[in-house]
Amino acid sequence: MALVRRPFRVSVKASAVAVAAAGLVSPGVVVDQYDNTAAAAATMAAASTTAVPRPIADWQHDRLASGVDLYQGRISGRPGADHWTVTVRANGAHLATEQGAQALAERLRGAGFSARSERVEWPRGSDRRGLIGVRVRVGQYTIRTEADAQRQALAAAGFDAISEWTGADGVPGTGLAQVKVAIIDPKRYGGALKATYGMGVAGREKVSDMAVGDDALLGVNAGFFVMEGKDGVPGASAGIAAYDGELQSAATNGRIAAVLRGDGLRPEFKKLRTQLTVRAGGASAIVDGVNRVPGLVRNCGGVGGDSPTERPQHDVTCTDPDEIVEFTDELGAGTPAGDGVEAVLDASGRVREVRPRGGAVPDGGSVLAGVGEGASWLRAHAKPGSELKVRQRILDERGRELELGPQDDIVNGGPELVRDGKVAVNYGADGIERIGDPSFAYTWGIKRNPRMLLGVDPRGRVLLVAADGRQPGYSDGFGLNEGAELMKSLGAVRAMALDGGGSVTTVVNGKVINSPSDGTERAVGDALLLTR
Repeated sequence: MALVRRPFRVSVKASAVAVAAAGLVSPGVVVDQYDNTAAAAATMAAASTTAVPRPIADWQHDRLASGVDLYQGRISGRPGADHWTVTVRANGAHLATEQGAQALAERLRGAGFSARSERVEWPRGSDRRGLIGVRVRVGQYTIRTEADAQRQALAAAGFDAISEWTGADGVPGTGLAQVKVAIIDPKRYGGALKATYGMGVAGREKVSDMAVGDDALLGVNAGFFVMEGKDGVPGASAGIAAYDGELQSAATNGRIAAVLRGDGLRPEFKKLRTQLTVRAGGASAIVDGVNRVPGLVRNCGGVGGDSPTERPQHDVTCTDPDEIVEFTDELGAGTPAGDGVEAVLDASGRVREVRPRGGAVPDGGSVLAGVGEGASWLRAHAKPGSELKVRQRILDERGRELELGPQDDIVNGGPELVRDGKVAVNYGADGIERIGDPSFAYTWGIKRNPRMLLGVDPRGRVLLVAADGRQPGYSDGFGLNEGAELMKSLGAVRAMALDGGGSVTTVVNGKVINSPSDGTERAVGDALLLTR
């Protein structure tokens, strides 16, 4: 399908007002410049009468289909504001306390290095206030090789140092972001926005392959997923996931998720938790998860005494030696082998056999795998020929049960970015702020990274926003609060982050149109596809 180009043009000055009002980096959007102030004002007035949000009105515009518009542009800070530097870490952490930073800077100066300290504060619109920590740095360099030479000298002197590009710091007036904004109007588009996991819940697939397989107009990466075997089943969701009305992964309890009902074009944003139980006669037990390795809870937020916490902790794998986990026939692979037992169930829930862990899931049936006390419960109650009843409940933050229809999907993500039209980034409740480790919230959330964002505006239009990152001189990405401010400026009344980093991928008509930070497209756990 050919793209029809209908570019909008506004003045640099007018665009600057719009983007600066959003609270983002100081703009330097590349657009046509107007010398005539009256002409610029007239152009801005004309743009304001359209349905195009002001921050992107001057960007390249592609009409992908009726009701589907794609905008591509750049947001940048002051020319020359960014440079290379060397950050000196204390005990492997990017940030130190004020006292620790002072002591580190004194050690550096004593060794002959000129050190400086930079305070890092929680961004406006966060659930936290004040100082996060202090970074200690040495030097300012035009090219990375100069920073690397200084880093090597610091290492030789016994310091833990890394070369860093300051455009990624998240400081207002700096940085550069290459951005794609897709706006989907459910009143004008006749297709659907659906979640898919490719060939199976276990395993990973490229967004472009999933998009081609479903003949999708547009495709983006979706939720968090397990990357490595040490953290669970690679490719399985690390948080709640449901496809075509079937729960395929339990919630990271309390994290935001997007519920896509029917055609998916009217996303609902809810903080969800799951309650799963199994009953055999008068006996019952907790089912701790779905389609994951028993004992390993990626991103935490589970139930039943997980260690070190039952709170969400992003990119942390909690553990629990006593669990029961359900595997569905959508797993797409054999169940993980290990200690414990498995009860193999047919479609009616009747136990076909009890076996060691590791084996096929029967078509239409399921498997309950147990370890520790979970294995003991299954040995006692899952007798061949007996019936086990698994109950699944999905609850929102008010305790109301969420019922899924046969076409409904859920994708996980986080954190929430916008609520009721206001920036609302909750680092603590969403697990971005790690207990005793302020550096994680700084490096993952506040610093600029590649981001994939999802929101809705007051007219019910879906906003899908992708920012490339981790590519100095081309695109640094967004901090979470910067992404939230952009979504707000686009008119979002609700918005959340999807998986980011190297997963960020935007596909149009089967072609990747962004620049993934891995240097090539990453295979991911699931995707959102705009089908025709």
